[in-house]
Amino acid sequence: MAESTASTTPSIGQQHRWNIRQLQEQALETLYLLTEFAGLVVTFLTYAAREQWQGGVLGLMLMLFPFAAHALSRGRYLARAWLLVGLWFAVTGATSAWLPGTSAPVLLALPMALALLLISSAAGLLIGALASPLMMLPALVSGNGAPATDGLLSLILLWGLLALIWLALRPIYGSLGWSWEQYSQIRQQLAQARDTQADLKQALKDVDEAGAQMIRLNELLGAARRAAEEAQRAKTEFVTNVSHELRTPLNMIIGFAEMMLQAPGTYGRLPRMLRADLAVILRNSQHLSELIDDVLDLSQIEARQMALTREPTQLSEIVTAAAEAIRPLFQMKGLYLTTEVPDDLTLYCDRTRLREVLLNLLSNAGRFTEQGGVCVKAQVADHAVTVSVADTGPGIAPEDQSRLFQPFQQVDGSIRRRFGGSGLGLAISKHFVEMHGGNMWMDSTPGKGTIIYFQLPIDAPASPATAALRWLNPEWEYRQRTRPALAPVPKIKPRVVVVEQGTVLQRLLRRYWGETEIAHAKTLGEAANELAHRPARALLVNDLSVGATVEHIRQANVLPSGTPALVCALPGEAQAAQRLGVEGYLVKPISRAALLEALDQLGITEGTVLLVDDEQDAIQLFWRMLASSGRGYRVLTANTGERALSILRSERPDVILLDLVMPGTDGFHLLALREQEKAWRDIPVIVMSARDPSGHAIAVSSVGIVHGGGLTVPQLLAYIQMVTGPLTSNGLPERPELLTAFPD
Repeated sequence: MAESTASTTPSIGQQHRWNIRQLQEQALETLYLLTEFAGLVVTFLTYAAREQWQGGVLGLMLMLFPFAAHALSRGRYLARAWLLVGLWFAVTGATSAWLPGTSAPVLLALPMALALLLISSAAGLLIGALASPLMMLPALVSGNGAPATDGLLSLILLWGLLALIWLALRPIYGSLGWSWEQYSQIRQQLAQARDTQADLKQALKDVDEAGAQMIRLNELLGAARRAAEEAQRAKTEFVTNVSHELRTPLNMIIGFAEMMLQAPGTYGRLPRMLRADLAVILRNSQHLSELIDDVLDLSQIEARQMALTREPTQLSEIVTAAAEAIRPLFQMKGLYLTTEVPDDLTLYCDRTRLREVLLNLLSNAGRFTEQGGVCVKAQVADHAVTVSVADTGPGIAPEDQSRLFQPFQQVDGSIRRRFGGSGLGLAISKHFVEMHGGNMWMDSTPGKGTIIYFQLPIDAPASPATAALRWLNPEWEYRQRTRPALAPVPKIKPRVVVVEQGTVLQRLLRRYWGETEIAHAKTLGEAANELAHRPARALLVNDLSVGATVEHIRQANVLPSGTPALVCALPGEAQAAQRLGVEGYLVKPISRAALLEALDQLGITEGTVLLVDDEQDAIQLFWRMLASSGRGYRVLTANTGERALSILRSERPDVILLDLVMPGTDGFHLLALREQEKAWRDIPVIVMSARDPSGHAIAVSSVGIVHGGGLTVPQLLAYIQMVTGPLTSNGLPERPELLTAFPD
C-alpha cells in the first residue's frame, strides 16, 4: 500500500514541468487573443487601400484561424501550440513573398520565438531551420548583391535573436525550478511543523494529566505518611506499655531469686539443687530484662541500625551457655541435645545477640520435636563459620519454608496451633545474623526433620584506611626489626570523660560502646583535672542547660587543644526525680543493693518505711529486701493510694517507697497531695517504677559541640558530615567509632 502511494506521488521535477506547462497554456490563450487582435488591425489597415487586398486576406486568416484551431485541437495543448506556430509561420512567410526587397523576412523570427516559448528548444530550432531558406530566397532569385547581404543580415539577426531568447529562458526556467523545489521543501517542513505542533499539544496534554495524577499521588502519599506516623506513635506507646507490664512481673522473679541466692537465711536452709535452679532462673530473667531493653530500642530505631556490641568471643562458650539454658526443656521431654563446636573458634560478634539466636533456634526445635533430639554443629570454611541446628521433628513443607523468616508468619497446621508461638523468633534471628554480615536459611523434609543454618564471618571488619593512615608520617624512615618483640602488645581502649550527676549516659555508653574506657566526673572542674593528667578522646557532658554548659566550657578553657566536647540533655533518674519533686527514682527490676543504696543516700538506715505498690508480690519482695538488711526497718505497706493516705494521716514514716502507676489514686496524685500538706512535704519519697525515663522515642532535643583550640575548615566540614549523616539515614551507624565521630 505504501509503495503504490509512493509511485503515484509526482516528483519535484514532474511538478516543475507541470507548472511550466500551466504557464505555457496561459500564455497560449493570451497569444490566441493577440492573434485575433492583430488580424483585426491588419484588416482595418488594408481596408482603405483596396489595392492591398493580400493584407486583408492575411488579416482575415489571423482573425478566423483561432476558432478553427480550437475546433481542430479539441483542447490538446501541443496541437493548439503547433497550429499557432504554423499560422504565424505561414503568415510571415507569405508576407515575405508579398513584400520582396523589404525587411519583411525578419518577421520569421516570430514563429521561431513562439515555438521556443510554447513548445521546446528543439521546436524553435526546427522552425528556424525552415525559416532560413525563406529568408535567403528573395536574394537568390534577384541575383543582386545588396539584397543578398540584407538576407544574410536578416538570417544572422534571426539566429542571434533565437540564441538570446534561449539564453534568457535558461535562468528563468532554472529559477522557477529552484523556487518550486524550495516551495516544496517549505511545504514539507510546514507539514512536519504542524505534526510536531500536534505532538507538542498532545505532550502538553499528557503533562497536564501527569501533573494532575502527581497531585493526587502526593495527596495519597501525604495521607499514607500521616497514617505511618500515627502507626509509629501507636507502636511506640504500645512497646512502652508492654515493657512496663513485663518489667513488673520480671521484677518479682529477679528480686526473689536474688533474695534466695544472696540472703538464703531469710528462707531457712535451701537445698543445693534448688539453689542451682534458682541460679538458672536468675540468669534467664536477667537475659529477659536485657531483651526488654532491646524491644525499646526496636521502637526507636530501624532494624538495620540497632546497636551491636562486637568483641572477640569463643563460639563454644556461646553455644554452651545457650544449650545449658535450654537443656531443662529437652530433659523434661526425654530428648538429647548435643553440640559439636571447635574449642578454639573465635568470632568477632555480639555475644548477647548470637546467644539469643541460638536460644530461639533451640527453643523452636525443642518445642516441635517429640522423639530424638537436636544436634548443634559448627564448621569453618573460607573465613566463615556455618552453624547448623538439626532436629528430628515433623519437618516443614516446601511451600511454607519461604514464609517462616517473615514476621508473624507461621505454618498453618496442627503442629503450630499445638505449640503456639508469635511468628517473630525466626525473623528476629535472621535479622541479627544479617547485622553481623551473615545469612540464614533452612533445609527441611516433612517427616524427617529440619536443619536451620546460619553463616557468620570469622574475621573482624577491616577499619577504614583513613583511620590507620592518619597515624602515619610519610617522612618517617622504615627500619626492619631484627628480632621479635618480647613485650606484650597492650590493648588500648578509646577513653572518654563523662560529666553527669546520674549514670544514664554512662549506662548507654557501656551498653553500646562496650570497648570504651569511661572516666566519670561530677563537675567540669574534676573533668578538667582528669583531662590534664590523662588524655581522652572526648569530653561528654549530660546537663539540662546545654547552652549555658557550652559557654562555660568555652570560657573556662576546660578542654586541651584538639579535644572535642559534646553536651546533651539526656534525662535520667536524677532528672526524673527532680521533675517529680522526689528524692530518688529507681527503675524496675530493682535489686536489693540498689534499694539499700538509695536509702543510704538519704541517710535512712533505720526507722519507718511506707511501701506503696498495687502489686502484692512487689510488696512482699521489697518487704523481704528491707527485712533481710538487718537494719531494723519498720515497714508499713499499702496496696492503694487511698490506703497510703490513710496511713499518712495517722503515721509519719521516715521515707516513702512509691509506685507511680496504680488504679484509683495513683502515685502522681499522691505526690500532688504531698505538696499541698505541710506535714507530709518534708517526707522523702523514692519512686519505684517500671517506666524508664530514658526510654522515650526522643532521647534529647538539643546537642552542643565545643572543640578545644577551635576548628579548621576541614574539621568543620567533618563535623557537619558527622552530624548530618545519621540524621539523613534516620538513625545511628551500625558500629559507632570514636575515632571517626570525634576527629582530631
